[in-house]
Amino acid sequence: MSESKVITHQSDPAKRARLRWRARRGLLENDLILTRFLDANENSLTDEEVDAFSRLMELSDNTLMDLIMAKKQPEAEVDLPHVHALLLRLQTA
Repeated sequence: MSESKVITHQSDPAKRARLRWRARRGLLENDLILTRFLDANENSLTDEEVDAFSRLMELSDNTLMDLIMAKKQPEAEVDLPHVHALLLRLQTA
């Protein structure tokens, strides 16, 4: 029986680089908030937090800014407990 190694975000430099690239946004405010957050927290993000971050990166810049500024609450595919938790961290960063 062979063991298969699960490659997580933290153990895969390509995944980490892709996450950082996706954090680059057209809206400067989002770009600054996300880049600063990653600068401070990237090495300690759990796979669940990486999933939440990835889900947020799928949103439009305006929707993302509204969530970060707590003007709106997550809906549909981002209305998940781990996304809410990451948004709280982003809001206090």
